[in-house]
Amino acid sequence: MSYKQLFKASSLAACLSLVLVPFSGALAAEYGTVLPDESTIQFGYQQMGVNMNGKFTRFEGDLSFDPGNPEDGQASFQVDLSSVDTGTSDGNDEVVGKDWFNVDAHPTASFESDKISVTGEGQYDVSGVLTIKGIEQDVTVPAVFHEEAGKGIFEAEFVIQRGDYSIGEGSWSTFDIVANEVTINVQIAAEAN
Repeated sequence: MSYKQLFKASSLAACLSLVLVPFSGALAAEYGTVLPDESTIQFGYQQMGVNMNGKFTRFEGDLSFDPGNPEDGQASFQVDLSSVDTGTSDGNDEVVGKDWFNVDAHPTASFESDKISVTGEGQYDVSGVLTIKGIEQDVTVPAVFHEEAGKGIFEAEFVIQRGDYSIGEGSWSTFDIVANEVTINVQIAAEAN
């Protein structure tokens, strides 16, 4: 190889390293700091055929997610059930009571992942255990991920059956007034470590 060819090759390698090093660094970002103030956990259900919505205003989470190695990721969240917001104070008082969430005995709900599977570009199935009122159920949550303004944004929607967790006991254990299906919508914002 001539001196000119060697110079061109080394110059090309130098240019590529300048371009690729920052890019590979961006791919290696691991998101681990959950931002509760920029995240939401909402739910929807039907009561007497009418769509109703609510949310939880206090929760915390631990997250470890590298978009370059998503299968190695982990997530766990704890939701303060007393922070439920149904839109009315009467509704809030009812839902935290013994027949519904029974927050005196079970103040938090939790989710702990045990597997993340890639289903498409930026799309994942997050499998784990959802615990409400001390009842554990295996769930698989379809989630999408994208990066925005230096943050990782996770969005998920999944359905649970409230009867599986004894949410609504006694006269509320039938589904003629309040439907069994509850749709959970989650948006989690996280910063890179």
